[in-house]
Amino acid sequence: MDVGLLGRREECALLDQMIAAAGTGQSRVLVLHGAPGVGKSALLEYMDSAATGMRVLQAAGVESEMELAFATLHQLCVPLLDRLTGLPAPQREALETVFGRRAGTPPERFLVGLAVLSLLSDASGDRPLLCVVDDAQWMDRASAQTLGFVARRLLAEPVALVFGSRQPPQDLLGLPELEVTGLKDADADALLQSVTRARLDRHIRERVVAETQGNPLALLELPRGLSATRMAGGFGLLHADTLPGRIEQSFLARIDALPEQTRLVLLIAAAEPVGDPDLVRRAAERLGITLATALEDGTDGLLTIEARVTFRHPLVRSAVYRAADAGDRRAAHLALAEVTDAQADPDRRAWHLASAATRPDETVAAELERSADRAQARGGLTAAAAFLQRSVALTIDTPRRVDRAVAAADASLQAGDLDAARAFVDSADRDAQSESQRARAHLVRSMITFAAGLDKQAPPMLLASARRLEPLDMELARETYLTAWCAATLATADAGSAQAISEAMRGLAPPHGGPRALDLVIEGYALLITEGRGAAIPVLQRAVTALGELPVQDFLKWGWAACSVSPVVWDDRGMREIFTRVVDRVRAVGALTELPLYLSGLGTMTVLHGDLAAAAAIVAESEGVDAATGVPMAQYTKLLLTATQGKEAEAAARIAAVIEQAEADGQLNAVAGAQWAAAVLHNGLGRHDRALSAARAGVGTANLILCQWMLPELVEAAARAGDRTVALGALDSMVEAAAPCDTDWAQGLLARCRALLSDGAAADGLYREAIERLERTLLRPDLARAHLLYGEWLCMDDRRRAEARAHLRTAYEMFASIGMEAFAGRARDRLQAAGEPVRERSAKTRTVGTPFTAQEAQIARLASEGLTNPEIGAQLFISARTAEYHLRKVFMKLGITSRRQLRDALLDDTAHTA
Repeated sequence: MDVGLLGRREECALLDQMIAAAGTGQSRVLVLHGAPGVGKSALLEYMDSAATGMRVLQAAGVESEMELAFATLHQLCVPLLDRLTGLPAPQREALETVFGRRAGTPPERFLVGLAVLSLLSDASGDRPLLCVVDDAQWMDRASAQTLGFVARRLLAEPVALVFGSRQPPQDLLGLPELEVTGLKDADADALLQSVTRARLDRHIRERVVAETQGNPLALLELPRGLSATRMAGGFGLLHADTLPGRIEQSFLARIDALPEQTRLVLLIAAAEPVGDPDLVRRAAERLGITLATALEDGTDGLLTIEARVTFRHPLVRSAVYRAADAGDRRAAHLALAEVTDAQADPDRRAWHLASAATRPDETVAAELERSADRAQARGGLTAAAAFLQRSVALTIDTPRRVDRAVAAADASLQAGDLDAARAFVDSADRDAQSESQRARAHLVRSMITFAAGLDKQAPPMLLASARRLEPLDMELARETYLTAWCAATLATADAGSAQAISEAMRGLAPPHGGPRALDLVIEGYALLITEGRGAAIPVLQRAVTALGELPVQDFLKWGWAACSVSPVVWDDRGMREIFTRVVDRVRAVGALTELPLYLSGLGTMTVLHGDLAAAAAIVAESEGVDAATGVPMAQYTKLLLTATQGKEAEAAARIAAVIEQAEADGQLNAVAGAQWAAAVLHNGLGRHDRALSAARAGVGTANLILCQWMLPELVEAAARAGDRTVALGALDSMVEAAAPCDTDWAQGLLARCRALLSDGAAADGLYREAIERLERTLLRPDLARAHLLYGEWLCMDDRRRAEARAHLRTAYEMFASIGMEAFAGRARDRLQAAGEPVRERSAKTRTVGTPFTAQEAQIARLASEGLTNPEIGAQLFISARTAEYHLRKVFMKLGITSRRQLRDALLDDTAHTA
């Protein structure tokens, strides 16, 4: 009887379907999960045997290897490493770095994911692939994140990727899953009868089946060693949730019956996760054990040593290890450390040494610290934190222990474990021996507070850290001041902290060798708060130029805090150039964690420029990042896009949902961003009272940039709603924000706002100035709105109706071509009221009229610009094969057969819908 597959016909049929689909180029992913012993491994073995004609790659998570970065991923990819040369250079270098084949800067984890995706896609070109990862609950975090990314991006590759796990790991949540449950009663009863010597009463059999919940391993293991009398009386499990423990106890009873030397061999094998027979043999010899002698009477089927060392079940490994005497465990680890190659496998050797240590040991602590450095160099943040945490516990010297505790806290923070970070920074604070140690510990504590979203607490803590760091590390102090300033002005609207931080920044000594980009940003931001825009603008304009040359690594480090410079100085072209360049570079290095932040800035800028199709593509890319990483992204660009499009129902629903959630979370900036979108929407619809309410609420809580962009909405809403007092107050704020900056963006919007509150020739001149200025910018929506407002104003003079119609017609045509439905409707109504009938146009809100998906539209646009499939895949974090798959669908929808026809087809499609 094939026990493992007993009663698994439906599950086997599903796995057969997955294999068949992969064989025809349709990727399939599945997470098999269920209790220990329920049959997951048997199903994975079935899939392996059924995958005829496929190449099978296998890996398994190992509990003792959870701290070794990319250990499981390396198992899976080792057979494919000869294909690395075929990958694009950044992807090849990323994999070579994480697998320790080359030295380099830590690669972004999602670039590693894209590299693995490309590697699997390339390998599947020869024949379909089956990738099997068992015991996924024990994957190291770096492998889990990478394979989760890959699983979410597989689409058109002949690849089946299957995980077996007790519970789906956090990084695999949301993937297709199948819970493997116990056998049905009839199958369980048949299995039980096959392994019991005594004939059992029907009621006893039913009780045993019920209490084991049909778990096959429980049905096989628990009757072992029980007398016929005990079986006949029913051995009665206590609770179903104690099954793993009871099964383990069954294994323990069998282990206890083995000779001492045999048990020690099992312990060495349990502590050695690689499954290398030679390592086990040599470690056993270190303990005076001859493997052949120890195993001559067998292991009761618990352990097999052939090409690899394998246990009957993972529960056997855990039972052996946990039941062993602590001294025996340390001896086994020490023996394994002594036979592990210090050059080829230094991290595993260090971990064995740490497990063997009985007291603090500086030699071992230093080894662990070096392992942490290697893990960080490979991008294994969780592994680095684990090595450093263990290193702290083994350090004798107090100052050195404090240094390592600070490093462990920082690594834990980077790995996202805020509780562990707090615990180690508390330890460092308690034992600090110098001001340098106290200052660095305080900095980590401040960053933990910032990361935790405690917006009001973070700025003063970061300010204190920066001050303490000044005499110790001026470069780090400057970066900390910048973070503090942004926490006070961009993450929150904390005027008191912003003033104190800015004054402290102004007191910094001039940098040696002249100011760099960081220094100019710090100086300009400080002047902005302490002296006003007039003093700050010249410095910040120099900063915009310097930022254009900033290396991508610096942008990933602190550039997020500098991206507000170009909006502050009302530089629309500088804003486009900086965000476009940074997004391209962040994409190139695979920094998906940082990419959404820069996509949000690029998307907002693109909406302000009136390219709503491109903005929609940016939103789609951000949502793709969301799907790939499992991390929800901010809705700012999507809110502004739908509000600018004038999609009332969709925009209103999103705005309300964001405000409700953000208010509950205390995220005032998110509330302000939603209120800005609401003001744009309602001004477009001509509902100025509602726009006024939204803009007033938003300005009251908005950060520096949001407030700047919201003021024109507030001026227009208040002026049109008849609230002159509020309008004049908003205009004063607008003058303060824009007057010192002589750019066409600033002066054009300022002239438009002033015109709304002026009369006669003054108003006429201001409207003309606004149009003239805005015509020289990239801001087509604002230019169209200037024409609209001027046309509405001209309509009040019957003698200028013809002139009014010209401006209203221009506004309507611009709004319709951009895709601003609400504003187009408002312009159309005014134009008709002025005596000119209007045939309604279809707003062009997409790149093409054909109903493409968002990803198809992105791929069509990139392909029409000349990008190859690998280049498209690298930019969108998909495989080249998936890019090709989507492009074929685009060709079908457009009725074309080649890339040469694509650009013309897209232009024709757009023309038909304009």
